[in-house]
Order: sequence, then structure tokens, then C-alpha cells
Amino acid sequence: MDAPHHSLPTAQPPTVAQPRLPGIGSALGLIALYFVLQVVTGFAAALLLGFGYRLVHGATPVDLRTLVASPDASSVVVILTLCGAALGTLWVARTRWPRLWPQATPPGFGFSTPAAAYCLAALLLGLTVPLLGGKLTELLAHGHAVPQDVKQLGSGASPGLRIALTLAVVSIGPLVEELLFRGVLLSALLRRLRAGWAALASAALFALVHLPDLHWLWYAVPNLVLLGVVLAWLRLRSGSLWPAVIAHACNNLLAMLALFASLAHPG
Repeated sequence: MDAPHHSLPTAQPPTVAQPRLPGIGSALGLIALYFVLQVVTGFAAALLLGFGYRLVHGATPVDLRTLVASPDASSVVVILTLCGAALGTLWVARTRWPRLWPQATPPGFGFSTPAAAYCLAALLLGLTVPLLGGKLTELLAHGHAVPQDVKQLGSGASPGLRIALTLAVVSIGPLVEELLFRGVLLSALLRRLRAGWAALASAALFALVHLPDLHWLWYAVPNLVLLGVVLAWLRLRSGSLWPAVIAHACNNLLAMLALFASLAHPG
């Protein structure tokens, strides 16, 4: 007599763990961390600069505030601060959400290859939107200037440090800020808001965090909101973060070129 056949359990496909998704709180926390790291790395850079001065000049007394206040020293501190804060922020984001980086669409962060047409669109928008935004700022400011700390530093620095500062402002700054605002924050907002409102909210916060650099002049905010909305549109339409980085870099480059032009032809 044959032994009874016992039914075997049906094999279940292995479950794939869902990637951790960024929430609004964690996105805001990462943005806050970026600015905290700027303070910490800026202080550390100033101390290293003072230590290096003592090594070169021996026991010559030096006032650290006076040393850092010089344009060249300030430019070095800003470059080191930007690099240090950016590296720390990128490392935290990469460690916390490793599987979201290469995903093209939100909640992914969009570190994927974009179509060439969107790269071209990013170049065109990056060169035209700042001009339109500048006109808007002039209209709201009624002729008042909008000073920026980076521009003031670059105006007094030596040519070599001006170039180094420009490279940092054009490359490192756009990369980390696009990850923060059009990568992590926009992805978190899209879980709660429609695309248009999410783009506007991320652009508004992007503008507000730049107010200290603009000496709290409110009439510079609409320009940055306009830029932020365009950058969010590029991110969502292209399925990649890189067009937004390109347009952001063009915006910063125009600002630095305008500074150099004003120095070459004062008045």
C-alpha cells in the first residue's frame, strides 16, 4: 500500500524590503544639518587657518577675527566650509537612503542620466530665468541693490581665489542644494501634496533659507521662488536631478560673472 502523500507548502517568493522613504521632518532635518555643518566646518576652518599662520610666522601674535576678516582668508574659509558641509550632507543622505539615489522618479532622488534635450533646456533656462528674476527684483526693490556675501568676498579676493570661489559656488553649491530641495524635500512633499504645490513649497523654502545671505531683503525672495519652481519643473519633467543642477550652476555662474564684470568696469 502506498504511503499517503502529504501536500507540500507552496513556495512563497522572497519578500523584498521596501526602501526607507524620506518624510518632511527628515528632509527638513537634513537641510538643518547642512547649515549646522556650515557653522561647525567654518569654525574649524578658521582655527586651522590661524594655526597655519602661527606655523608660518612663528610666535607672532595674531587676532583670529582680524585674520579671517581679510578677503583672501575669508574666501578660503568659505570654500572649506562649503566643501566640508556638502561632503557631510551627501554622506548622510547616501547612508540613510542609498536605494533612492538612482531612481529617476520620486520618491527617488534622480541621480540618473537625463535626455540631452533636458540638459539643453537646463542651460537655456539657467541663463534666462535669472535675467527675468533680476528684472522682477529690480521692480520690487525700487532701485535698491541686493548685496550677497559671496559677491562681497569675491570682490576683495585675489584672482586665484576668485576663480576657486567661483568653482565652488558653481559646482558644489548647486549639487548639494539640489539634492536637498529638489531631491529629498520634493520627494517628501510629493507624498502629501500635488506636484504643483510640492514644487511651490520646496521653492519657497529654498528662497527663505537664502535670506541671511541676502541680508534679509524680502524683495529678493520672489526671484528665488521663481528659480526654485523652474528647477523643480526640470527635476520632474526630466526624471533626473542633473538638469536642475545644471540650471542652478548657470544661475550661480551668471551671478559671479556679473561680479567680475563690475570689478573690471567699476561704475
